[in-house]
Amino acid sequence: MHSYENKQSLRYRVAVALAAFSIFIVGTLCIILYFLSDNIEEAHIKQVIEMEMDHLVRRYQKHSDFNSQAGLHLRSFVIRNMDDELQIPAYLRGLGPGLHRILYDTEDLYVFVRIIDEVKFLVAYRIELHTQRLRKLRLSILLSWIVVIAISFFVGYLLAKVLVQQVTNLAERVNLLAPGDVGTELLTQPEMDAEVAQLAHALDDYQARIKRMLLREHEFTANISHELRTPITTILTSCELMLTDDNLSERLRSRIKMIESAATRMGEQLQALLFLAREQSLGEVETVAVAECVYDAVDPICIEMSRKNLEFEVNIPKSVTAKVNRQALYTVLMNLLRNAVQYTNSGSICVDFTDQVLSVSDSGIGIEPAYLPMLYERFFRGSSEGEGLGIGLAIVKRICDHYHWRIEVDSMPGKGTTFYIHLS
Repeated sequence: MHSYENKQSLRYRVAVALAAFSIFIVGTLCIILYFLSDNIEEAHIKQVIEMEMDHLVRRYQKHSDFNSQAGLHLRSFVIRNMDDELQIPAYLRGLGPGLHRILYDTEDLYVFVRIIDEVKFLVAYRIELHTQRLRKLRLSILLSWIVVIAISFFVGYLLAKVLVQQVTNLAERVNLLAPGDVGTELLTQPEMDAEVAQLAHALDDYQARIKRMLLREHEFTANISHELRTPITTILTSCELMLTDDNLSERLRSRIKMIESAATRMGEQLQALLFLAREQSLGEVETVAVAECVYDAVDPICIEMSRKNLEFEVNIPKSVTAKVNRQALYTVLMNLLRNAVQYTNSGSICVDFTDQVLSVSDSGIGIEPAYLPMLYERFFRGSSEGEGLGIGLAIVKRICDHYHWRIEVDSMPGKGTTFYIHLS
C-alpha cells in the first residue's frame, strides 16, 4: 500500500481547517457569553433588589405603619426595634447594611439591608429563577457550540469540495495520461485558478521532458537491439549452414549446436531485456496449446537437463489450450524452467496445468524464507549456485503484472520449489 493512502485527503484537511477556525471563533464567543451571562444575571439581581428596596423605603415614608410583605421569591421587612428583629427568620437577623448572599438549606438568597434614621430596611430575594435561567442559558450555549461544530464540519466539507474540485479533476486527468502523452491536450485550462493552473503547467512541462527522455531511450534501445540482433542472427545463420555439412564429425557438430543454443539464448535474453526496458507487449492474445509451449520452452535447456540426469515430466494433455499471449507464456516458462534446472542437481522437474493454473515444480535446493520478499527484484540471486544475472524472475514478474497473471511460490529449503502462475 502506498504511503499516501494512509494520509488524510486534502478535502478532509481543508474541511477540518475551516471547521476548526469556525469552532475557535464561535467557541471563543460562547466562552465569553458563558462567563458574561453570570455577570449579567448578577447585575439583573442587584437591579431588582435595589428597585424593591427603593420602593420599600418610599412606601414606609408615606405610611409609617407599613407592615412587612412576603412573596414567593421576594420578601421585604421593616425593622424598627428588637421585637421586629425577632419576628424575621433567624438566618436574616443581625445583618449589617449592604448586599449579602445567604445559602440556607436549599435556598439561595440575595439580601439587601439599608438603615435610615435607625430603621432597618431588609429585602430578601430568592434567585432560584435566575439560577435556572442561567443554567438553561449555559446549556443552550453549549448545545449551540456542538451544533456549530457539526454544521461547520459539514459546510466546510462541502466548501472544501468546491475548493479542491479543480485539483481533483487535474489528478484524474493526470491519472489517464500515459508516459510522454503530451501535445494532444494540455493539462492547463483557461478556467483554472491561478494556483491550480501553475501546477498544471508544471505537470505539462514535466510530461514534455518525460516524452523527450522516452524518445531518446527508445532510439537508444532500438539501436542497441539492431546492433545486437545482427551478430546473433549471423551466428545462428552460420551455425545452420555449418550443420548442413555432412562431413562434420560428431564432436564438431556438438560444439556447433552448443554455439547455436547459446546464441538462441542470447536472443531470448535480449528480447526479455527489451521488454523490461520498454514495458511493451510481446504480441497478441491467442489460443495456445500449453503442452506444446512447454516443450518449446524446455528445448534450449535439454542438454543441461541430460547432463544432470534430471527427469522431466509434463502432466498436460496435448489438447489443453489457454487464451494467452504465446510469446509471454513461452518467456515465463523458459525462465522458470531454466531456474529449475540451474538449482536442481538431482531429481526431477514437473510441469502441470489445472484450472488455468500453471505450475513448475523442482526438487532442487529451494529458497530460504528470508529471500522470498526479494525474489522478484532485478539482479537478486538467492544462491551462488547456477549461472545467470538474476533477472529471470524479474522478467517473469513483469510479464505477469503486464497480463494481470498472479504468481505464487511455495518453497522449502532442501526440498524444492514450485511456482504457480494463475492465468485467469
